[in-house]
Amino acid sequence: MSATQFTYIFIATLAFTTLVRLWLARRHLAHIAAHRAAVPDAFREQIQLIDHQKAADYTTAKTRFAMLGIQFDAALLLVFTVGGGIQWIANLCQGWFSQPLIQGMATLVAVLLLSSLLEAPFNLYRTFRIEARFGFNNMTFKLYLADALKGLLVGSVLGLPLLAGVLWLMGRMDEYWWLYVWSVWIVFNLLILFIYPSFIAPLFNKFSPLQDEAMKARIEALLARCGFTSSGLFVMDGSRRSAHGNAYFTGFGKTKRIVFFDTLLARLSVSEVEAVLAHELGHFKHHHVMKRIALTFAMSLGFLWLLGMLMQTSWFYQGLGVNPSTSSGQAHTALALLLFFMVMPVFSFFISPIMSAYSRRHEFEADAYAAQQTDSGELVNALVKLYQDNAATLTPDPLYSKFYDSHPPAAVRINNLQTQ
Repeated sequence: MSATQFTYIFIATLAFTTLVRLWLARRHLAHIAAHRAAVPDAFREQIQLIDHQKAADYTTAKTRFAMLGIQFDAALLLVFTVGGGIQWIANLCQGWFSQPLIQGMATLVAVLLLSSLLEAPFNLYRTFRIEARFGFNNMTFKLYLADALKGLLVGSVLGLPLLAGVLWLMGRMDEYWWLYVWSVWIVFNLLILFIYPSFIAPLFNKFSPLQDEAMKARIEALLARCGFTSSGLFVMDGSRRSAHGNAYFTGFGKTKRIVFFDTLLARLSVSEVEAVLAHELGHFKHHHVMKRIALTFAMSLGFLWLLGMLMQTSWFYQGLGVNPSTSSGQAHTALALLLFFMVMPVFSFFISPIMSAYSRRHEFEADAYAAQQTDSGELVNALVKLYQDNAATLTPDPLYSKFYDSHPPAAVRINNLQTQ
């Protein structure tokens, strides 16, 4: 394959996937608008029309704004690749630094920081305009900046040593470097799973032990029935940033924690919280987390092997606007790594519905487990409240949902629960 041919393939694929994503979004908007005037029959006794319309308007605002983001991301990717942006940044870094490893790291970091800065206005608008307009944002601009700075610091402390190690392995381990990098990647991810609950999450949120003794006793009884052990039950100050509610497991092995957003506990009854937790325990019982981790590791191995093949070709670099002859050593491998992970989402877009279907299957299994351990009606009540409080649309476009939704549509999920 020539560099010109690959350039045409890349641009055509990017254009096609961008148009498909915009078409799916328009379908989604049209479907929501067509069902805005009436609450679906299954929810008429629980959700008022005004709340249904709020959810429709909220989803519409987010989707329209996401369409702008889709076009911006496509344009930015073209500027960085065939437009010569990455090559220009690489040339600057080569002029500033003499060591190839430092050159490569500087190029990667510069591109990532520039991308983040360019995308920051979108994040700000989403948080302080859309989320605020619908009553969900509780975050101040000061807190937003503090989170960003903390995220940058944590990313630097953890990410820079990993990046240096990966680039060193890519440059020194010959043709099978991808096996060594994959091993390091696995160890790094498992380490993050261990340290996240105790060292990273507390940097951003306050976690307090659950104080409600009645709820605590009921939850501990459920955990005992399900054979689940954790290092504690915690309440997170989610209301400090958002009115959205959630509950989740975090950690790995003995560091597992159960975390409830304070917004969730304020809205749900004890029996409803128990049902939501039983759903999360269903993921544990069916080993969903481990399956997803294993799948992620398997896919990362395949991607690294593919990168190893592409690194040996000149058309991969030149077709994406980079001249491989201008760099060497770790600077050369850094460009390959950067290019690969920037364009891979374009070529893997149509895997999305497969991954979403896999995730929805897990949700059905977790719901079934929750129905066995608790009253399925309580889970239905909890879900309806969460859909209402989070202004999640009850009428997503079916095709859009198949591509993007990791959870089944509300009507499908609740109907399935009611037949348990």
